[in-house]
Amino acid sequence: MGKHTGTPATSFLAQHGVTYTEHVYDYVEHGGTSVSSSSLGVPEHEVVKTLVMENDKGEPLVVLMHGDRKVSTKELARVAGAKRIFPCKPEDATRHSGYLVGGCSPFGTRKRMPVYMEKSILALQRIYINGGRRGYLLGMPPGEVVRTLSPVLVEVGREE
Repeated sequence: MGKHTGTPATSFLAQHGVTYTEHVYDYVEHGGTSVSSSSLGVPEHEVVKTLVMENDKGEPLVVLMHGDRKVSTKELARVAGAKRIFPCKPEDATRHSGYLVGGCSPFGTRKRMPVYMEKSILALQRIYINGGRRGYLLGMPPGEVVRTLSPVLVEVGREE
C-alpha cells in the first residue's frame, strides 16, 4: 500500500481485515464512473458509485449503485419507507460523510448512515469502489461490503 494513502475508508477496512487493491486514476470533475472505468480498463458496471442522499426528514443514507445505472429514487423511497429520497447537496454530502463529492466512500463515514446496495452488485466477482479520495478506487469482492457495512439489498437500479 502506498504511503500517500490513508483515508478514513482505508483505516476502516484495515480494522475489519479487508484486503483490497488500490487503483489511482486522474480524477475529472463530473467525469463520473465512465472516466474511472476507462482509466482502469474495467467495465463501468463493476465500478460502484457511492451516493449520499437524504429522505424527506433530512436523514442521510448511502446508496451503492453500478456505475452504468442510475437510482430510481421513487423506488428507493418505497423500499426505505420514506415519502421521498433525493441526492444531497454537495456540502451536505460532505458534512454527512466527511468526504468530498467525487471522493465519497461508504467506508469510514463521519456519521453512520444506513447503506442501500443494489443487489446485482453481489453477482460481480470484484468491484471498484471509492477509497475516500478523488481519483482513488479500491478493488475488492462485493461480499466485503456486505460483511463490513451490512447494507440493505435493494433493486432500484435503472439503465442510464
